[in-house]
Amino acid sequence: MSDAVPKDANGRRIICDGEYATVHYVGNVPPTPGLWLGIEWDNPLRGKHDGTHQGTKYFTCSHPTGGSFIRPKKANFGVDFLTAVKKRYGLKDEQDEEQVIGKKTVAFIGFESIQEEQSQLNNLVDISLRECAVCHAGKKEEIYYSCPTIATLNLSKNLLSSWDKVADITHQLKKLGRLDLSENRLCLSPDPPSLTNAFLNLRVLSLNRTALTWAEVLKSASMWRALEELHLASNEITVLERPTDRLQSLTLLDISNNNLVDGNQLHAIAYLPKLKQLIVSNNQISLLNFPDVEFGHESAMFSSLNSLSIDGNNISQWSLINELNKLETLQSLNCQNNPLMESEKNPETVRQLIIAKIAKLKVLSRTEILLSERKGAELDYRKKFGIDWLKAGGNQNQELNNPSVQFLIDHPRYNALIEKYGAPEDGELKPQQPFALKNQLLTLTITCPDKPDQKPILKKLPDSMTVQKVKGLLYRLLKVPGSELKLSYESAKMMGQEIELENDLKPLHFYSVENGDCMLVRW
Repeated sequence: MSDAVPKDANGRRIICDGEYATVHYVGNVPPTPGLWLGIEWDNPLRGKHDGTHQGTKYFTCSHPTGGSFIRPKKANFGVDFLTAVKKRYGLKDEQDEEQVIGKKTVAFIGFESIQEEQSQLNNLVDISLRECAVCHAGKKEEIYYSCPTIATLNLSKNLLSSWDKVADITHQLKKLGRLDLSENRLCLSPDPPSLTNAFLNLRVLSLNRTALTWAEVLKSASMWRALEELHLASNEITVLERPTDRLQSLTLLDISNNNLVDGNQLHAIAYLPKLKQLIVSNNQISLLNFPDVEFGHESAMFSSLNSLSIDGNNISQWSLINELNKLETLQSLNCQNNPLMESEKNPETVRQLIIAKIAKLKVLSRTEILLSERKGAELDYRKKFGIDWLKAGGNQNQELNNPSVQFLIDHPRYNALIEKYGAPEDGELKPQQPFALKNQLLTLTITCPDKPDQKPILKKLPDSMTVQKVKGLLYRLLKVPGSELKLSYESAKMMGQEIELENDLKPLHFYSVENGDCMLVRW
């Protein structure tokens, strides 16, 4: 460090005592003699004031304790791009060498060293300069001639102070497709469209923890005309505006860990034509609806969206899950760590309800939904709310089936499930008997129709026992791996009709297994 201060120090980013800050003032601070830098720390708890000293306002801070005055020698203003590259990748400095040509000794100043270094620079494709104090591009076109093949560049947590400084670097990297600028604080360019040529091939951009608002993102977005992925986690985004002529190529948008409270703010980005993946985890969203259509119809919003992450919000109402069924292409949903997930005693029940409510879902909380699981969830849903359906005007006679509008708002897929599986039978709609051991134990005959030498087994099993646990029991009895077993049963009341027990997670009473029935085991 030295007392020398760059001519453009005001507005520059610095490191002081390991902490990052922005210079807002360069000059005297009476009565103390000498030159001072007025800075605003990224961490406001590091400062002492708001830019005011002894009643005089020298600069403005966004936080009342974000400001400090420091001597210039304490400030690290950073290094140019290639200096950081050479230091990070251990490239050698130039060395003087001599060779004899004819009768003369000729000095080659760092000849082999330069060739080796240039060869290494030319081969760099994917580089990380995270926390390398990069502040500017360096000599004109030096990066272009030294590192022409860079395609992926991590410049996170450096000392870049503006988009113009970034563009000085990126316009020399013609193959650059992925760029990480997270944890920098970048001033907006006065003319963003003029920087478009610096980001012609940019497909993926990360701007996490850069203190950006959505309005600032939109102002800069005219620079990134080919952008497909934009990561904006942990910023200061509280409201969204519609990007009418920008971000139209976006397929992934990450706005997690921000301060969105109203889920309907998402309407602003609902018409991005190519958006396939949206991440809004760890905000404060509680409600979301798609008002362009009523229940039972497909919304025009998010027409290409197939993956949505809403983990860690304040979602507690099933109405939001109902609304998601309006999204035509939604196939993957992450919604863990919401109050809704605690609404049922058994977390598995919540999963089954979500599966039943969203028809096209194929992955829930990063776990594939198998066809058997979907069928079990939908049958269970149809049974669980069957009595409510009848009370609301539902009827097993299709001509008389007319459930109330409120029931259909609460259960918009119920009629579709009836069309798929038929109306629930009277036996399925019986209220569950109060717990008593005599009501829970079933006497079943267990037979192996494909193994005539295997004698029938008489067992008493709780009707709350899951199919999976029954398989575990039979594994011990028959010495056959449970994963290979296929179970079904014949009702004592309907001889000759075999019903498959296809969902391992369901209890026996889900399939209406009764006392005296015969369980059939195959492998």
